[in-house]
Amino acid sequence: MIAFIDRLPRRGKQICALFADAFVLGLSMWAALAIRLESLWPELNGRSLVNLCLLTIAVGLPCCYGFGLYREVTRYVGLRFAMRVGYAVTAIALVVAFVEFMNDRANGLPRSAILIFWMLSVLGIGGARAVARYMIRRTSQRMCSRTLVYGAGDVGAGLVSMLTQDQRTKIVGFIDDDPKRVGTQIRSLSIYSAENLRKVVSDLRADTVLLALPESSRRRRREIFQELTAIGIRVMLVPTLKEIAEGTAQTDAVRVMKIEDLLGRPPVEPITELLSRNISGANVLVTGAGGSIGSEIARQVLLQGPRRLVLLDICEFNLYTIENELRRIISPASGVQILSVLASVLDSVRMERVMTENSIDTIYHAAAYKHVPIVEANEIEGVSVNVLGTLRCAQAARRTGVASFVLISTDKAVRPTSVMGASKRLAEKCLQALADSDVRFHSVLSKNRPTPKRRTRFTMVRFGNVLGSSGSVVPYFTDQIRRGGPVTLTHMDITRYFMTIPEASSLVIQAGAMGHGGDVFVLDMGEPIRIVDLARTMIRLAGYSEKSEDHPNGDIEIQVTGLRPGEKLYEELLIGDNCGPTEHIAIMQARENFIPWEELELSLERLEAAIDQHDVARVRSMLKGLISGYSTQVRQE
Repeated sequence: MIAFIDRLPRRGKQICALFADAFVLGLSMWAALAIRLESLWPELNGRSLVNLCLLTIAVGLPCCYGFGLYREVTRYVGLRFAMRVGYAVTAIALVVAFVEFMNDRANGLPRSAILIFWMLSVLGIGGARAVARYMIRRTSQRMCSRTLVYGAGDVGAGLVSMLTQDQRTKIVGFIDDDPKRVGTQIRSLSIYSAENLRKVVSDLRADTVLLALPESSRRRRREIFQELTAIGIRVMLVPTLKEIAEGTAQTDAVRVMKIEDLLGRPPVEPITELLSRNISGANVLVTGAGGSIGSEIARQVLLQGPRRLVLLDICEFNLYTIENELRRIISPASGVQILSVLASVLDSVRMERVMTENSIDTIYHAAAYKHVPIVEANEIEGVSVNVLGTLRCAQAARRTGVASFVLISTDKAVRPTSVMGASKRLAEKCLQALADSDVRFHSVLSKNRPTPKRRTRFTMVRFGNVLGSSGSVVPYFTDQIRRGGPVTLTHMDITRYFMTIPEASSLVIQAGAMGHGGDVFVLDMGEPIRIVDLARTMIRLAGYSEKSEDHPNGDIEIQVTGLRPGEKLYEELLIGDNCGPTEHIAIMQARENFIPWEELELSLERLEAAIDQHDVARVRSMLKGLISGYSTQVRQE
């Protein structure tokens, strides 16, 4: 019955309460007279007891409504509601007494019966709500989640205080890594040791664990998650007090753990001055603006208040999408101009015109072909865009006096085993050579024509995989899991570095601001992740179990398909050991060898000729000659 009423809409519940109060009021008046006159059907000098009860109901229901008894949610009634019941019943008793005595019809109605009626009505109306509240909570507790809080610190204790009113959750205890806290209590809840995790979960019949570990490392989170999901328990994450204080999370923002919570390292706070140094009040060009990294860089550039933001991409739909998004979030009062340019970075005339007409100060060059297997099968197009496209953009930037040119590079450029990696490393070498020859370039120009208004600082930023980018492994696995599997990976031992797109883009902008010319910056990607562990984690996060020889009744199988052409078992971020710190803790500066421009220029002309002739063998041969360490054999050591 209680469950049925609980499922009714709000209006239905109010009608049920109204009928219950009508019954209680009529019954209380009858009982009051029966008690006072010591008769089950008391005589009232020939007057009708039924009429008196109906009068009480007619007076009582409007009073109950007026005092707000039907606005209160029954499952949360407390002392304040009891006071409202007292006020309402007092008003009912006074009105009934006034009507009866003023009409001189009370010679059969004892005055003490009014007091008895008051007490019975208070007990009846208040008691009915109390019983309903108890039944509802008892029903809810049978269906609620039995939850353990992992972390008995400030966040964990605050979380328990918050969840005391949540009828869907029953906190059954704490777990903590600190042995000093084990055996003590918080809010009468015991704190258990993490060493006996499986036994604690079993003894307390817990089905959910809330991670309240704001200072824990990503590695520790992974360990806890893997241990808990192996038991078959749901894991959820609690926002940190810092996130709550800064307004980036709400106090009720307990959520299911995401893959971002388990990978790499905690995000590093950006240095505000570095973010704005090359952007605030400047004209900024983002090439490849419709891609995963390019679009996020555009979003973050917009937040730093540029004078003009030029979005360049060869894909019309991607360009349309990012422009519309940015126009929705920009304030008309900001004065920022957003321009979309549909063009290829291989068109040097077009690129130079775009830079000149918009007086570009800063360029973030994200335009590239990045998918290893596709570029491996389309070498000419990959090398053309990644190498010649970068070179022509850089030369146009130097001719037009752009102050800063930042190349988005990749860890696949380090000792590459693919055309894509080799082409990105050659693009880095082009910028290194241009930066090295810049002084000579200016001196030569000064003899023939006026020098550009300023020297261009060429900077390269190298990092690994980003979560959620187009074609990356996370959305690929997500789609496979959604379809019921199997999840496919190329090798059981393959590892990759991971970083979120927003953090990678933020660090690219900050690294670009530190460049002096020819700098190669490397982002701290944290620890490399085994892809098979990533797959297993994503399967568990989706609520499934892995199907294997040891667990034939699992939900989703992991299958190994073999390494693809050009794919490495692991990625590296540095070519050598010559690497130093910068003013940002998550950005390192590498010092790597390059080919002087005088030597590289002739090789690039030959490479361009081979591309024009679609001579694939020659293009591959030239890449091997120009990139030390480039091998078509997959590195498996």
